[in-house]
Amino acid sequence: MNCNEKEVLRDTIVEINLSCLGSNIKMIKDMVGSDVALMAVVKANGYGHGAVGIAPTLMENGATYLAVATLTEALELKKVYPDYPVFILGHTPDRLLHHVIDNNITQTVFSLKQAQLLDRLAQKSGKKAVVHIKVDTGFHRLGKEPSDEYAEEIADIFKLDHVYAEGIFSHLALAGEEENKNQFSHFMDFLDLLEKKGCVFRYKHIADSIALVDYPEYRLNMVRPGALLYGMRGFHTGFLGVKQALTFCTRISQLHRIPAGEGVSYDFLWKSSRDSIIATLPFGYADGYPRNLRDKGFVVINGIKCPIIGVLCMDQVMADVTDVPGVCEGMKAIIYGDGTDGSMTISEAASLAQTNKNDIIARISSRPPRVYTF
Repeated sequence: MNCNEKEVLRDTIVEINLSCLGSNIKMIKDMVGSDVALMAVVKANGYGHGAVGIAPTLMENGATYLAVATLTEALELKKVYPDYPVFILGHTPDRLLHHVIDNNITQTVFSLKQAQLLDRLAQKSGKKAVVHIKVDTGFHRLGKEPSDEYAEEIADIFKLDHVYAEGIFSHLALAGEEENKNQFSHFMDFLDLLEKKGCVFRYKHIADSIALVDYPEYRLNMVRPGALLYGMRGFHTGFLGVKQALTFCTRISQLHRIPAGEGVSYDFLWKSSRDSIIATLPFGYADGYPRNLRDKGFVVINGIKCPIIGVLCMDQVMADVTDVPGVCEGMKAIIYGDGTDGSMTISEAASLAQTNKNDIIARISSRPPRVYTF
């Protein structure tokens, strides 16, 4: 069933199975238990799935929060779903913090100065700023390292009348089991110090997709799944049977019948070894397909793997479809699929492109329409 109401204006689309997405989040909820809140990470346009489009499914299936990286991402969600709790994982510059207050967004902070600014802005608006405090346990990205000085700073944040320090969090570097244990230990020791000072948080979180599966003891009372929501399994020891929710597909624009020895695309870097049928497909690297998959990537048409040939163009690629029986213009081609039909999975694409799965899905640009199905 297609749940889109607008006309789809391209043959190249990203199909998102919302039933699959809902099932994935339910599996995560069942694994962590009812006492652990779930912060669904939808940064980078929902890892390419369309944050606005998938938000209701995530919330309806148990997400306490939607988490993004930037203010612009948060505002996009709040414009459509003003009552959904949205959390900014990253830093918001001081000059823009009024948007956080105006739109009731929960903000990451790691300084008393910024908390005081939020306090003043919230007072003017008759509101209370909600924040989660970031602790740097070794990743060295955002936050301050656990120390007596930082504990005093956080204690002062708790004294602000118009700021609610709802949560505290950190992030694992995932460098190895021993390093993870050290980071977690630093975090818990710091929490103990803070609680002795009367700083008690509603939410404490450090576990991402990998940690929440591999390290149950790290779940605390909130977890932050990202890739796992979308069916990307990257954990080292544990297992959860989530399924890929995304299919990237297109349709043949034109067919060319060429003789042996004929070149295709820029510089004729590919030449046919036989009389061939070449399909032009209306997607390219501007849609987020890795350009380095030239002569490595493939699409699946009617169950047949068709190699992508020649230099990839910005908006179009060519594929050898000689072996597809009855091939014709308009036929569907699967760019990324779940692999059950022989299609290239996100994992396979990542391996061929020498990157990770998150990079593959997050780089899919906004050009292909997102089509939501059940």
